[in-house]
Amino acid sequence: MMFSRHCAALGLLALCLLGWPGSPQGAPPAEWSQIPTHTVKLFYPGNGGYQWLRDPDHKRAYKQVLEGESCTGCHEGEEQDIGDLIVSGKRLEPDPIPGKKGSLDLHVQVAYDADNAYFRFQWDTQMDRPGQMHNYMRYDGEKWEFYGGPRSSGKVRSGEQPAVYEDRLAIMVDDGSVPMFKEQGCWLTCHTGMRDMPEEASKSAVKSHPVLGESGLEKSDVRKYLPSTRSDETASWDKVKSPQEVARIKAAGGFVDLMQWRAHRSNPVGMADDGYVLEYRLFDAGKSPFSWNVDRKTMTPKYMFDAAKVGVKSITVADIGDPSKPYAIIREGNAALYDPNAGWKADDVLPGRLLSRADAKGSAADNNEVKGECEGWHLDRRVDAQNEHRPPAGRQDPGRGRGLHVRLRGA
Repeated sequence: MMFSRHCAALGLLALCLLGWPGSPQGAPPAEWSQIPTHTVKLFYPGNGGYQWLRDPDHKRAYKQVLEGESCTGCHEGEEQDIGDLIVSGKRLEPDPIPGKKGSLDLHVQVAYDADNAYFRFQWDTQMDRPGQMHNYMRYDGEKWEFYGGPRSSGKVRSGEQPAVYEDRLAIMVDDGSVPMFKEQGCWLTCHTGMRDMPEEASKSAVKSHPVLGESGLEKSDVRKYLPSTRSDETASWDKVKSPQEVARIKAAGGFVDLMQWRAHRSNPVGMADDGYVLEYRLFDAGKSPFSWNVDRKTMTPKYMFDAAKVGVKSITVADIGDPSKPYAIIREGNAALYDPNAGWKADDVLPGRLLSRADAKGSAADNNEVKGECEGWHLDRRVDAQNEHRPPAGRQDPGRGRGLHVRLRGA
C-alpha cells in the first residue's frame, strides 16, 4: 500500500529505472519468484519542485542540477535522512503531518517480451488498512455531503472525519525526447503555482488564462506540466506557449506518458488510467474507468449498491475500512439506480465515484491488464509498447535514453 499526503508535491522523488535489466519472457511470468527484485527507497519531497531544485536554497546541489546532474548523483543513499528531515517540518514542509513516514521501500520486478513489459511493484502501507476508498459521501439525515479526505485535510487532522483517500501508483515514461527527464524525472513536472504547492494560483487567475482557462483547456487549477511548454527560464505556470507551439512539441515526442493505478477508481475493474504530461496533466482520448457517482450541483447520488448482490444498499460510517464490506460501485457489477425513498439514515455512506470497465473506451482505456492485491500491496501490470501519441520510430530509436519514474500516493 501507499502513504503520502494529498499532496504537497504531487508525488515522491522519482525512481529511475533506466537501463533496467529485466528478464525476457514470452508472456507474463508464471513464477515471479524467478524474476530478480530490485529495492529502491523513495522519499517524501514536501513542497520541493522544479523551481526549488534550481534555487540556491537547494544547498550543495542546485549548481549540479543546472549542469544536468541526476538526482541520484548527489543523493543516493541519503533518501531516508532527507525524507525524515522533510516530514519533521524543518524543510520543505510548512504543515507537517504527525507520525508521517519520510520514506519507504518499493520492491520492483520487471520482465519483457517482444511486445510488452511486465511490472510487479510491492510496498507496505503506513495505515492499518488498504486505501481503497475515495470521494465518499455521507448522509447526515437530510442531505448527502462528501466525507473524509487525505490526512493533510483539517477535518481529518482534527479527528472530525476519517482518512479516506485511495492508494495510488503512477508510472511516467519518456522515450528520450524530454530534456533532463532521464536525470531528474518527475521533479520536472512539479512547479510553484500548482495545486497544493507554494504560491498556488487562484481559481480566478487560472480560469482567465487564455490557454489553461475557460477559453482553452477549461481548467480551474494548475497540475503537472513540463518546462518546455513555458516561455520563460523559470517555467512559470502562466507563461504557457501557444497551442501551436505545444502541438509541435507533442508531435516531436516531447511529452511524458503517465499511467496511474488507483486502488479505488481503477483497481476494482482491473485497470489503470492512461494519460500524459505536457502543458498540463491530461488524459488520453476516450473514457477512463471512473466517473462521478453524484450530481455535483445537487449532491444527489446516481447509483447505490445492489442489495440483492452485495447484501446492502450502502455501508455506514462504522463500516469504513472493514474489508468484508463493499467499497466501490461498479455499474455493471454491483450497482442499482439510486432510490431517494430507500429509507436512508444518518451515517449511511456511498462512494462518490462510479466505475465501469464496460464503459471505458478509446486510448484512455488501454491499461486494462492491471491487478493489485493488498497484503502489503503488490501490483502486477502489463505495459504495451504501443502508444497513441508516439510514432513507432520515436519509441524504438536505440540512440535515445529512456526514463521510467514511479511515484506513490495515498491517505
